Amino acid sequence: MKPLLQATRLTKRYDGRGGCVDVDLEVYPGEVLCIVGESGSGKSTLLNALAMRSEIDGGALAYTTRDGETLDLPTLAEPRKRLLSRTEWGFVHQNARDGLRRNVSAGANIGEPLMAIGARHYGRLRETAADWMSRVELDAARIDELPSAFSGGMQQRLQIARNLVTGPRLVFMDEPTAGLDVSVQARLLDLLRTLTSKLHLAAVIVTHDIGVARLLAHRLMVMKDGRVVESGLTDQVLDDPQHPYTQTLVASVLPV
Repeated sequence: MKPLLQATRLTKRYDGRGGCVDVDLEVYPGEVLCIVGESGSGKSTLLNALAMRSEIDGGALAYTTRDGETLDLPTLAEPRKRLLSRTEWGFVHQNARDGLRRNVSAGANIGEPLMAIGARHYGRLRETAADWMSRVELDAARIDELPSAFSGGMQQRLQIARNLVTGPRLVFMDEPTAGLDVSVQARLLDLLRTLTSKLHLAAVIVTHDIGVARLLAHRLMVMKDGRVVESGLTDQVLDDPQHPYTQTLVASVLPV
């Protein structure tokens, strides 16, 4: 099976320093990859580089489309990048307000991505929006309310619906449970696990929370000072960490 997304020696520098350096990774269809590390480890820099939200400074980055075409992402023309991000990718921000249109209703937030790729029938758009609200455990009767009327956890679920409504194959998530109460986190994690499994959705998730990685990820990458220090199957890395940094990270939150 060909990887959906493949990075080779991917590097992104800030002010001459490496935000992430020489990162190799592969993400396969239906696979959830979590990137973990403390603040400043380079994990969010890597996520933004993978999602083409910032230009890379070195290495290669390729994506295989639904049609089997392999795209060299750094050289892709802007119109093709925009189409890719609208049809095959999603990006879930840590702060839901950064991923939502706050001046339009919940239903319009979900319907807008469909309109961006040509959908125009108001009735069908509204029906699809209501269906997706139900899928992410929001009351569809609140379809005309603004995002500000929803709690933080609900806004995050609304943002997820907005990202998944177009049927993407790959979703990038930056600390999707950060800042939420523990009970809200648990509900959101359960929802994410269900959706990625049911939709056979590939995901790259950045988190500092090893518990999130344990629950969601098939594979795990550990970053420190801009470099990947350990990677492998999630249970393997967490139950038998090899790198001293990973050992310290695991020991701080999980019994060894």
